[in-house]
Amino acid sequence: MNSITPFHLAFPVHDLGEARRFYGEILGCPEGRSSDHWIDYDLFGHQIVAHLNPGVSRADAHTNPVDGHDVPVPHFGVVLSMADFHALADRVRNAGIRFVIEPTIRFKGQPGEQATMFFYDPSGNALEFKAFADMGQLFAR
Repeated sequence: MNSITPFHLAFPVHDLGEARRFYGEILGCPEGRSSDHWIDYDLFGHQIVAHLNPGVSRADAHTNPVDGHDVPVPHFGVVLSMADFHALADRVRNAGIRFVIEPTIRFKGQPGEQATMFFYDPSGNALEFKAFADMGQLFAR
């Protein structure tokens, strides 16, 4: 496969106003269609949909160990260019959002070496953003 096919992901949020601030203002995702119960966003060329679920919480959070870090499960995100990764990390940091895993290099010197960061949205959805100096390492073993 030589081209990237956009994905679609729907996820719960407890407050659409907070979702608008977080995904629209902080992450910089353009808003698409919306209703009183959901909002479409363009997350770096991929469609994500925040669906209102006032009872959502991260009470059942789970982690798995990966390269010395406790990675939140489940999580979602995208692979960015290195420049977009650093710009997003700065926006998140400047907004005062706490990183679960600070921007770091994972698998240093190994196949699949990557920059990665994790943080939660206001509804407790875990997000991971990563970047590769060499995109050819995306699926390296």
